[in-house]
Amino acid sequence: MVLALVSMGLLAFPALSQSKNLHANPGNLAPLESFRECDRCPDMIVMPPGSFMMGAIPGESKNPFDFYAPVDAKGFVPRVRDPDEINIIPNEHPRHQVEMDIPYAIARNETTHAEWMACVADGGCTHDPDHRVLTLNGYVPLGPDHPVINVSYLDALEYVVWLNKQVGQQVYRLPTEAEWEYAARAGTETPFAQGEELTADQANFSREGTEYLLGRGQEPRVLLPELVDRWMPVPVNELDTANAWGVRHMSGNVEELTHSCWSDEHLGLSSDSAYLANGDTERSCRRVAKGGAFNMAMDHVRPARRFRPTEDRRRDFLGFRVVRILDGNGRR
Repeated sequence: MVLALVSMGLLAFPALSQSKNLHANPGNLAPLESFRECDRCPDMIVMPPGSFMMGAIPGESKNPFDFYAPVDAKGFVPRVRDPDEINIIPNEHPRHQVEMDIPYAIARNETTHAEWMACVADGGCTHDPDHRVLTLNGYVPLGPDHPVINVSYLDALEYVVWLNKQVGQQVYRLPTEAEWEYAARAGTETPFAQGEELTADQANFSREGTEYLLGRGQEPRVLLPELVDRWMPVPVNELDTANAWGVRHMSGNVEELTHSCWSDEHLGLSSDSAYLANGDTERSCRRVAKGGAFNMAMDHVRPARRFRPTEDRRRDFLGFRVVRILDGNGRR
């Protein structure tokens, strides 16, 4: 109900503001206010209460390639959907309502390399990741304000433990898939928080990949000169990527790890706490990653899109951001 009122403009929240001073008490902040809890903590934004429709609307994806076709005697061969065929990617469905019953804040940005290296310098994180991206011109080094890359789910857990020690409470963790998607959608039900499509200023994704998908893999391909191939992540404070709730780079830049376990279809759970309990139950699983990355087509950076890395997978397009629980009830 709250989300519906937000979408219709009938329920107002405070305008986005500068972060509160360090060591602010997050429990006293209103929805969409931001804070940093310690000098080495990330910038966090309080998420408004409410519910949302999780998953894709049928036909939302423009990907013409069906990777879920039955395997025949010749083995697996992806088919190309008919132009008028409604695209339903099984792992993005069924679309279902989720009540956000755990008050939380989410990091404004992806965890940066500088934030990660503070953990390494302190002995909390044991992995010193390769901070370069391989391009057509060779390896390109990234800077401190770029997202940390080449870190796995297991690596990210070390960062969370270290971050909780900085504040003396067990309140930070990786987001559930529901928490991530709720924050990414920011009260919208369109394919992207910004609307039906993205511009090159709103997200860092692949022009070439987008042209290939929209051209259905045929030459001459569809040309989209207004888009850009950057071939690498950008610093977290670059581009006009904030959604209506102030959260940045939820589409593109780097794919983001969550606490949730992969399923071939949505579990259809009705609450965020149920998604948290499910992720806690599984000791080891493929974890859901969200948001797509700089090297992926526009279609792959939709909030509904899901990926399934193993817990130890490290790649130059894979990173994460954290959430902060606000009432103590989100920890198990």
